[in-house]
Amino acid sequence: MLKLKQIEHDILAVGKVNRTELEALRQNLYADGKIDRAKADFLAELHKRVQHITPAFEDLFYRAIKDHILADGRIDAEKATWLRRMVFTDGVVKDEERRLLHELKGEATEVSREFDALFTECMKQPPEPHTCG
Repeated sequence: MLKLKQIEHDILAVGKVNRTELEALRQNLYADGKIDRAKADFLAELHKRVQHITPAFEDLFYRAIKDHILADGRIDAEKATWLRRMVFTDGVVKDEERRLLHELKGEATEVSREFDALFTECMKQPPEPHTCG
């Protein structure tokens, strides 16, 4: 975790995840082949704090969160509560978060009532406003 904290420091110093830090993140997060809760918490906090989110970092973030949540194929009440905190941290359900929830629902072997409630609530939220130009 110490190495991840150094990577976080380097990322926050420039405000975005460049290619070098992205690869270092990937290697350190998956060093033991899995994303545990501590790593998922670290990544969720980093995602909130990065000023300029790149598509590559966004991909790594959502893939790692999905790997964490679906590690045993099930989404129990505790995981649903964790997801709820992550999704509603800024009060807005982002398009990427909706896509994550759809993927989780489709790939999980079993989901809890709490996850179903979170899914339904998020799908009822207004979509993110997008502008052109």
